[in-house]
Amino acid sequence: MNTPSRSYSATMAAELSDVCDVLQKIASGDPFVRISEASDIEILVRLKKQVNLTAQNLLEIVDLSHEFAIGLAEHFDVLSRVAGGDLSARVSGSSSVELLESLKIITNQMIENISLIMAKRQNSEEKYRALVENMQDGVFILQGKKYRFVNESLARMHGYTVEEMLEMDSLSLVVPEHRELVIDHYRKLLAGEPVEREYEFDVLHKDDGIRRTINLSMSVFTFQGKIAALGTVKDVTERKNAETERQKLEHQLYQAQKMEAVGTLAGGIAHDFNNLLMGILGNATLARMHMDSSHPGYERLKNIETYVQSGAELTRQLLGFARGGKFEVKPTNPNELIRQTSEMFGRTKKELTLFPNLQNDIWMIDVDRSQIEQVLMNMYVNAWQAMPGGGSLYLQTENVILDSSFTTVFSVIPGKYVKISITDTGMGMDENVQKRIFEPFFTTKEKGRGTGLGLASAYGIIKNHGGFINVYSEKSKGATFTVYIPASDQKAGNDPAPALPQIQKGSGTVLLVDDEKLILDIGVQLLESLGYQVVTASNGKQAMEIYSRCRQQIVLVILDMIMPVMGGSETYDKLKAAHPDVRVLLSSGYSMDGQAADILKRGCNGFIQKPFNIEQLSRKISDILQTHPMNSDSPL
Repeated sequence: MNTPSRSYSATMAAELSDVCDVLQKIASGDPFVRISEASDIEILVRLKKQVNLTAQNLLEIVDLSHEFAIGLAEHFDVLSRVAGGDLSARVSGSSSVELLESLKIITNQMIENISLIMAKRQNSEEKYRALVENMQDGVFILQGKKYRFVNESLARMHGYTVEEMLEMDSLSLVVPEHRELVIDHYRKLLAGEPVEREYEFDVLHKDDGIRRTINLSMSVFTFQGKIAALGTVKDVTERKNAETERQKLEHQLYQAQKMEAVGTLAGGIAHDFNNLLMGILGNATLARMHMDSSHPGYERLKNIETYVQSGAELTRQLLGFARGGKFEVKPTNPNELIRQTSEMFGRTKKELTLFPNLQNDIWMIDVDRSQIEQVLMNMYVNAWQAMPGGGSLYLQTENVILDSSFTTVFSVIPGKYVKISITDTGMGMDENVQKRIFEPFFTTKEKGRGTGLGLASAYGIIKNHGGFINVYSEKSKGATFTVYIPASDQKAGNDPAPALPQIQKGSGTVLLVDDEKLILDIGVQLLESLGYQVVTASNGKQAMEIYSRCRQQIVLVILDMIMPVMGGSETYDKLKAAHPDVRVLLSSGYSMDGQAADILKRGCNGFIQKPFNIEQLSRKISDILQTHPMNSDSPL
């Protein structure tokens, strides 16, 4: 028979065994196990309740962990889709887990922000790409020698497609002689060395191989994790060409201004020298006239006269350079001038072969024939001297019409011109020689072989005819002198027969006006030897006074151009206004330049250039007195 104490202990032991069994199941992860709480032992009831509560809590923890794991898995899936570029992905659903709800809000907000940033970036990239693609300037990204990006403008600039340029070596675009420059600049830029931000060099176009000049600006940056250069390219070919042309025009203008200044100086020198030659020639002539031809000094005096004439020829060349005047201007066929002068020149220079190419319907030119012949002969001689071993001389004429863009730099008017080209196959000239070729006394010839006045004289003569001369030459490649002379609307005239060199005497009183005592002294003697009486005046004011007193006796006034107090032009105008029938022979050490020509147009009766001999003086006076008779109240 069991005692009560043994029964109580057995019951507790059995129930504790159930509790341990349940605890083991809970410990193994079974949150659904339960234990009956019915018991007569209070402590076990409380213990069973605690065990069941533990199992219940474990079940809640398991449910929460499962829900959290599912929520995290969804987050990871959404973030994975976002990382793959799907910005439409969002975390959905709701959870009792506060942490998951907070995480969902943060994740979705983060995706919204990323979407906004990406949209802005895409918009910015589209604007940037549109800007780059529509720029007139070329844009590129360069890594090493390869392009990583080029815009359409750069591709068109070089004549390639964008795809072709991305495959090519960037250095192949550069002309060979500029490649070292480009390589050195690129190396210094990448190395961080001081280098100009912009510089220029030449490239070749794919299709026509024409050189183009580009302006390149580059900076260094990181592109796709590697160092690269970002560059912009401007095609400056037209600007460079315009700048070169402007510099050329400025140089030509400077040359023209310099030649004008030198010409003024040369004209003054020639004028003074002619006055001296006049004194020498006059005295030699007077001495010879009073000497028998058998006298030992007679031939010496004739030699002096010859030498003076040679000196006068030099001053005529100087005056030609100084734009000395045209003496006898008339419509002339330039082809005839070239044929006659070239045939005469060719007969004496057998080592040259001449090739004329003359336009059949060539326009006439209003020129002093003898001066243009002088220009042509000077150029022939210059060409011959450039071909010491012989060569070819090409002569060409052409009708041309020049516009203001061509004529402005030469200070001539646009219009119709006759173009005369003289091309030799000689040694040519470098740029420095070309700059000075028309300067008086400049010569590349040996001492004694030239005066340096031939081309200078040609330049002045053509300039005075309203034209200009252009020259092109390269060393060892010959030279081309191109003469432009304004065309005439008139037909060619006939040349008068040359006058015979003889002295023609006369009578009456001549008023000789000159500020040089030397000229007055010799002039008086020459005129008296011709049979005239002479009164003199040293300036225009004196001449006016003398003529007013003695005009009934004075048959002719010989008037100097350049004088103090009152010059020849003003003196003539006042004489003509007061005495319309006055006869005036204009005299000057200058040529019949613009001022003298204007006086002749206003009615002056003739012009004679110093130094003149007694035959020339006598013919001029005789011609004026015969062709311009005075009124009935005059002495003749």
